[in-house]
Amino acid sequence: MAATPTPARDITQLLRAWGTGDEHALERLTPLVYDELRRAAKRHMARERDGHTLQTTALINEVYLRLVNLDDVSWQDRAHFFAICARLMRRILTDYARSRGYLKRGGDARRITLDEALMVSADPSLDLVALEGALTKLGEVDSRKSSVVELRFFGGLSLKETAAVLKISADTVTRDWNLAKAWLLREMDGEQRHGF
Repeated sequence: MAATPTPARDITQLLRAWGTGDEHALERLTPLVYDELRRAAKRHMARERDGHTLQTTALINEVYLRLVNLDDVSWQDRAHFFAICARLMRRILTDYARSRGYLKRGGDARRITLDEALMVSADPSLDLVALEGALTKLGEVDSRKSSVVELRFFGGLSLKETAAVLKISADTVTRDWNLAKAWLLREMDGEQRHGF
């Protein structure tokens, strides 16, 4: 018999309890969100080159360590939790890429795709560090579009979940997603042409 999914309100209640200082809430929350975090981490790790030393479990553990050390988070709901986790995964993966010396052009850079199954261009590979730089620049120009990419790509949230987190319509998410992909592609292509 298949396990019944945990209602989002149960997760929200645990998040809020954790946010108000209930240390046991995180212990009860972890098994409820672990599978979803594992799927998101596994998607990212599947894009890694063979022999990559960071494993899915290590990525999830690092997310948990950073979550525990977050201060003053007023958890809203399940979608907000996964949005924060998406941001943490983005930072962890980018930090890891930088620490391994992947900033060097032509080096052993981590290659990713960015499409609805995250594809932005005909070029099937994009450098994670280049994406991070472009996404940071996009955030300076349009923080909402940057958040849409972060939630969809790093967090693996659906259009509906992304809309709920950002409190906008799914149609707006779709428009922002499409415009952001085009902007990021143009930005990363420009960097490559100029040798950055």
